[in-house]
Amino acid sequence: MNTELYPPALVAKYREPSLELPWQQDVVALRRDFHANPELAYEEVRTSGIVAERLRALGLEVFTQIGKTGVIGLLHGAQPGPCVLVRADMDALPVLEENDWEWKSATPGKMHACGHDCHTATALTVARLLVAEKETLRGTVKFMFQPAEEGYAGAQAMIDDGLLEDGKYGPKPDIALALHVWSDLEVGKVSIKSGPVMASADEFEATIYGKGGHGAMPHQTIDPVMVAAQVVLAMQTTVSRNLDPLQPGVVTVGKVLAGSAHNVIAGRADLSGTIRSFDPVVRATLERRCRELIEELPKAFGATGEWHYRQGYPATINNEQITQVVTTALNEELGSENVGPFTPVMGAEDFSLILEKIPGTYFFVGGRNEVIDAVYPHHHAKFNIDEGALEVGARAMVAATKACLNAGIESL
Repeated sequence: MNTELYPPALVAKYREPSLELPWQQDVVALRRDFHANPELAYEEVRTSGIVAERLRALGLEVFTQIGKTGVIGLLHGAQPGPCVLVRADMDALPVLEENDWEWKSATPGKMHACGHDCHTATALTVARLLVAEKETLRGTVKFMFQPAEEGYAGAQAMIDDGLLEDGKYGPKPDIALALHVWSDLEVGKVSIKSGPVMASADEFEATIYGKGGHGAMPHQTIDPVMVAAQVVLAMQTTVSRNLDPLQPGVVTVGKVLAGSAHNVIAGRADLSGTIRSFDPVVRATLERRCRELIEELPKAFGATGEWHYRQGYPATINNEQITQVVTTALNEELGSENVGPFTPVMGAEDFSLILEKIPGTYFFVGGRNEVIDAVYPHHHAKFNIDEGALEVGARAMVAATKACLNAGIESL
């Protein structure tokens, strides 16, 4: 972190970010304010209030309470052109923070452990920077500050309220953009690629029904724990033996519950887990094979199985043409030596719900810096980022947005 750019005196002022500050300092102050005051999914009342106030101060047309606590801000350029959606998520996680600095979470058990405080501060800064170029700006920028990305589909809630409809909250977006700070990527670097970058994330629950009894008399029972063990092992073969080796997928049984005492054979065993993939066909294949194993394999032991499945976020898939436009813009703004390809991960992201309907791209901004111990993974109680990522992210998103506005949807 550049200590000259972010002097210690700024720490004491983080609760009062101001448009009078240079934007590089203001974005840090905003991030620290949001970090100190985390709000969980659909509780982002304070955060969305600050967002709406900031956008109004910049002269944007503002809509609030979209998808419960979401905010939309419209920046109309002086020249005609397409509409570009710029998205930021606002929610925190139910994590007890273990960091120790002045701007750590003031609410025990709640923490910005994934970087959404950074995203919100960065998007507000992007609005500030683009407003300064309003007279030469083409088209419309629709800023989307969403609630509840962390497993509660806040993006879908805003879509259901009309985010993507033409006329209700400005024009329908032609292109969608978003970024994520990334703890595995060195600060100053940006990663991007076309195609899948994050996976679909589905959940399952299953129950194996057997026949309980005394632990010393297993011949009088049908042991669901033994059956569940066979099922768990068999489910691991769905990836190794049912998928093309070049098609990635994950099946994880994250929880197994059975029994109440050391000398009792339970009557049932409950399993739950997740299935991840990048491809819809792989997604369907894994669900089908796991369901068949749960429903059919227990019969070989005299037990029965019950399967419940819930589809979560789809895979996050970047549009090839738009990704190329954005990559070119990032190379020009940050230098090609600081822009590289992203390696897809099996994490999930509800921006995928936007990209199912609007072509766009989702890129990653490095926040890792071992010197300041910014090395912990997302969702960790000591998660941190080098705040230099905020300036890089703002510059990157401004460049990407302008490139998409100037390219025009007709050429993409």
